[in-house]
Amino acid sequence: MTTRAGSRLCLTVLMLAPLAAALASTGAVAADTIKIGEINSYKAQPAFLGPYKNGWNMALDEVNAAGGIDGKKLEVISRDDNGNPGDTVRVAQELATGEQVSLLFGGFLSNTGLALADYAKQRKIFFLAAEPLTDKIVWEDGNKYTYRLRPSTYMQVAMLVPEAAKLHKKRWAVVYPNYEYGQSAVATFKRLLKAAQPDVEFVADQAAPLGKLDAGAVTQALADAKPDAIFNVEFGADLGKFVREGNTRGLFKDRSVVSLLTGEPEYIDPLGAEAPVGWIVTGYPWYSIDTPANKKFVAAYQAKYHDYPRVGSVVGYSALMSIANGLKKAKSTDSEKLSEAFKGLSVDTPFGPISYRAQDHQSTMGAYVGTTALKDGKGVMTSYRYVDGASVQPSDAEVAKMRPAD
Repeated sequence: MTTRAGSRLCLTVLMLAPLAAALASTGAVAADTIKIGEINSYKAQPAFLGPYKNGWNMALDEVNAAGGIDGKKLEVISRDDNGNPGDTVRVAQELATGEQVSLLFGGFLSNTGLALADYAKQRKIFFLAAEPLTDKIVWEDGNKYTYRLRPSTYMQVAMLVPEAAKLHKKRWAVVYPNYEYGQSAVATFKRLLKAAQPDVEFVADQAAPLGKLDAGAVTQALADAKPDAIFNVEFGADLGKFVREGNTRGLFKDRSVVSLLTGEPEYIDPLGAEAPVGWIVTGYPWYSIDTPANKKFVAAYQAKYHDYPRVGSVVGYSALMSIANGLKKAKSTDSEKLSEAFKGLSVDTPFGPISYRAQDHQSTMGAYVGTTALKDGKGVMTSYRYVDGASVQPSDAEVAKMRPAD
């Protein structure tokens, strides 16, 4: 004879059975998925980060189409940090605790990248800094759990200094965004150029808050200093204002300019016919690089997005592929094992093969150095060459002095 209590128990079991099955199903899906957190300043820096997101999405599709990592599909959960270090840490915490991601990647601005690196250190979670260029991220503030993909500020400046020294110009002026990236770039340029050309003089420094360049005042101040050459670190909208005002005032006439990042499609393309001519720059002439790796990447990117790639596209793609290779090598999502696996990790990228240095967690990705020109009413890079990142890194002894032990 069935009691009333027994009937209620059976009814409860029957009601809960579908829920239990659903939970079991969800658990199975979760077990077959590796969650990766991605954080970036999409709203603040769309010119670079739109193509960047396309890049990592393309790599994600390729990895998953090939079976994922040991049969597990990768899932990227992305968040915007509003270009603010405080928001960066907040969304990192949400991803780690709420979404329970296994690792983090991303970052654009140097200050948000440093905030993420510190979070990784405190939380003991693996973080691949895709874009932040600050040297501190792998040197002074380097830590066991943080690696960096893009060539650093030091590396890109070191690529340009030999070209600057060949100009044999004595009086230099500098213009830069007044935050970690710009300050570091200028300090490194002054130090390395002084070592290469001891008689060089720096006659003017113009620094402005990021995104708030008063181009008229800056160009006038530079002109008043009468430099022989200018080192520019401005990018994005500030670069556009600087170039247009400089063209209007004749600042660049018969004056050499060496400029970080200006040859990147993200920044030179919006200038159109106003793009500078004869500047020595770092960049990405995707349209004429005839290496098999670049041709394959460009063709696949154009087929998928009906658009051409930018540097951001290469960075996003290479970051996700680095993570996939690291997970395969580690055979785990554990941050300790991932950190070890990234030491010496090799990755094929559109720029060619790179590896991650054990001594400072910096990749050997390089950049193209060339001269700007106008073609069909838009800026291009000519006379360029690829500089391997491994050739412009400081010695192990110098790194040891700058970087704390893991």
